[in-house]
Amino acid sequence: MLQTVTGSRSETHGKFIWVELMTPDTDAGGKFYSSVVGWKVKEMSMPDMPAYFLFEMGEGDNCPGIGGMMNFPPELEGKIPPNWTGYVAVDDVDQMAKDYVANGGRVQREPEDIPGIGRFAVVADPHGAVICIMTPLPMENPPQELAPDAVGNVGWRELYAGNGKEAMDFYGKMFGWTLDHDFDMGPMGTYHIFSHNGRQIGGMMTKPAEVPMACWCYYFIVDSIDAAIARLTAGGGKVVHGPMEVPGGSWIVQALDPQGAFFALTSAKK
Repeated sequence: MLQTVTGSRSETHGKFIWVELMTPDTDAGGKFYSSVVGWKVKEMSMPDMPAYFLFEMGEGDNCPGIGGMMNFPPELEGKIPPNWTGYVAVDDVDQMAKDYVANGGRVQREPEDIPGIGRFAVVADPHGAVICIMTPLPMENPPQELAPDAVGNVGWRELYAGNGKEAMDFYGKMFGWTLDHDFDMGPMGTYHIFSHNGRQIGGMMTKPAEVPMACWCYYFIVDSIDAAIARLTAGGGKVVHGPMEVPGGSWIVQALDPQGAFFALTSAKK
């Protein structure tokens, strides 16, 4: 049974703030996503830390950062496939980790500090879907943010849940997400479209049987689906579903990058 999460929350609590690619080949990954999505890749050097790469959109020294990329750490190499993981801002990482456990989730990596960036943890919901939570440090000169519908941004987040209704209740408790509306997908069940601070940011559904485990998928906005598919396949990626038009008129495609990480693209233009 879900336990009540007490205390007031800031406006940023529950906001998706970052996506991160873990891959065995950052050089190949950077070239692939730069071609397909249009990101710039910039190495961020930190003392005594493994190489980390930023995905940015636009020009200049303070252009919007969308996400990051890193090689597999030795302790995870060969144990999990290449993957994208989202980061959600929370007011108190340590308390949120405890709230996860109290409500049936688990902590995959205990809260720890990233010097100069913030404090984070890796957590899994009661059905095993993994996400990162973070309390960022205040920044004197924060980078610009892309418009929600701008090319290069993350346009949608989708959860293939162990149970869609239970997941909606769980994440509502953890992050304050609210159900915008349900969409009946017939034999595929109900698609729960959820919002943060009144804006639609994603959807969740009970996963189909062919999806082996509960997981998140991230949709990156591109100029046109057909043009992006051409770049994707030319770069060694593989389309696994689509292209298809979804309610509202957008087009989507789900794919694997050359190293096997699952991701998706979305565009208002076919």
